[in-house]
Amino acid sequence: MEIRPNKIKQKLANGESAYIVAGLTNADDIDAFGPNDFDGVWLEGEHGSADATNLGDLTRASDLWGMTSVVRVNRNDQALIYRTLDCGAMGIVVPHVNTKAEAQNVVDGGKFAPIGHRGMFTSRQGYGVDNYFEVANDQTLLVVLIEDIEAVNNLDEILTVDHIDVFFVAPSDLATSMGHIGNHHHPDVQNTIDNTLARIQDTGRIAGTLALDDSVEKYVKAGVQFLLVGVGGWISTGATAYKQRAENARN
Repeated sequence: MEIRPNKIKQKLANGESAYIVAGLTNADDIDAFGPNDFDGVWLEGEHGSADATNLGDLTRASDLWGMTSVVRVNRNDQALIYRTLDCGAMGIVVPHVNTKAEAQNVVDGGKFAPIGHRGMFTSRQGYGVDNYFEVANDQTLLVVLIEDIEAVNNLDEILTVDHIDVFFVAPSDLATSMGHIGNHHHPDVQNTIDNTLARIQDTGRIAGTLALDDSVEKYVKAGVQFLLVGVGGWISTGATAYKQRAENARN
């Protein structure tokens, strides 16, 4: 048996866009969304309920549809990172990576030797894969969040860390760190996001960000490959439109 390929890593390596959906909180939701042919599912372990108790089911549902399971953990802790991988995640997202040392810590926790220090244990992605420890590093996706102005200021050094697949510019926390709480549309924030995404790509690294219906075209044209969207906006828009049609029909 061979290790499952990491679809997001494959598409990024080919220079393609990778589409990742957030907001699916249980295996049935993932199954229902599966036919839409997205590349990955962002499972929320920082602001949501994804943890060791349910990651097996969540990642199995993602596997069923050929989607890469990407889990955002709640802290930059090596043991937490590799335990999450052991539970079946194919990718890790680490928040608030503000320095080169913090970026290196992600690699150390997420990769087996000789690259990192991940504990030697076969994850559920390794069941039946005889050469798992030899091939797992190639199929493990590592994403760091650039979401503080400190990280932007230290970006040149952070970008020198090898084996990180995506440098994701997160708008809301970045806006807060710049003094614009709840207003990531502020021109200063938007200029910082755009400049940061460009700096990432100028060094040959891969950029990611939140790309909603009203911004996805902009970011694709800017070369961003890792595109995250949440289902919440789609649900709200569809529900509002449905009710409005019904109310219009009454008038």
